[in-house]
Amino acid sequence: MELFQTKQRTAPQCLWMQAGVVQKKYCHTDFSCTGCRFDRALNRVCRQNQRLLDQGQTPSGKKSFLMFWQDRLKKKPLSKRPCIHHMKGKISFKACPKAYHCIDCEFDQYFYDHFKVHAKMQPMDFETVNGVFLPAGYYLSAGHTWVKIEDQGLVRMGIDDFGARLVGKIDHIATPLMGKQVAQGQTGFTLFRNRYPIPFSSAVSGIITQVNPAVKKNPGLLTTAPYTDGWICLVHCPDIKQNLKKLLFMADSRRFMAGQVEKLHAFLEDATRLKAADGGSLVRDILGNIPKAHRNRLIKTFISPGS
Repeated sequence: MELFQTKQRTAPQCLWMQAGVVQKKYCHTDFSCTGCRFDRALNRVCRQNQRLLDQGQTPSGKKSFLMFWQDRLKKKPLSKRPCIHHMKGKISFKACPKAYHCIDCEFDQYFYDHFKVHAKMQPMDFETVNGVFLPAGYYLSAGHTWVKIEDQGLVRMGIDDFGARLVGKIDHIATPLMGKQVAQGQTGFTLFRNRYPIPFSSAVSGIITQVNPAVKKNPGLLTTAPYTDGWICLVHCPDIKQNLKKLLFMADSRRFMAGQVEKLHAFLEDATRLKAADGGSLVRDILGNIPKAHRNRLIKTFISPGS
């Protein structure tokens, strides 16, 4: 009991508690609200209350007083309305002039440029599936792009190790400009190898809020560190829950990747007439090691949007 109380006192206050919506709730997830059951539950109730208000009805019951923490803070004078990064303990006090619509906030962009972007990403754990690396906690698309949930509807996106092994050496990358929209399953960015375009589908729908400057400068990071320094962009995804339903996670990712490796071995045997060695792992730069006549089919089979 004492250990639990000590942990509770040292943990930061939840955003809902800081806003005064609830009296006592502490955050033990480093403000990763997207994966927080408490945050999801309160948002669900608040949406129900808001729907009733929009219909001209008054919410009733024990939870009728609940409102979104952002709406509670909007009632404060601007000078006393804290920026979310202050609430998370990242900066000293700064007022929020955008009514918590962070996607339009220049400071929010600055924060991610100078604080989060330069922090080295470290996946919690890796496992291998037939020689291909998979990190824990990442969602995969069938087009071999991944997303990692950050917070407040933001996800980080890149290509997986399977895709990196296929494309090999990359000369440069073309991405949408910040503020542009991407659609799940449609082309999100294009890699170029000797002017040969390799389109990858976006794993989610949303607005580009950041493009990794390190990858722009050194495209080789895409294939040497696809899950860490080689991430491609940050996307604000308002409907993240629905988007994630169409992606692969954990056991589904492992089954999918195992099937893709098996399918690729069959493709390579057909293209090169060389039988893959039993237990052999995939080399890197597969695109550069197969006959040119088969390259378009390779990309369309495994990578292109809609594949």
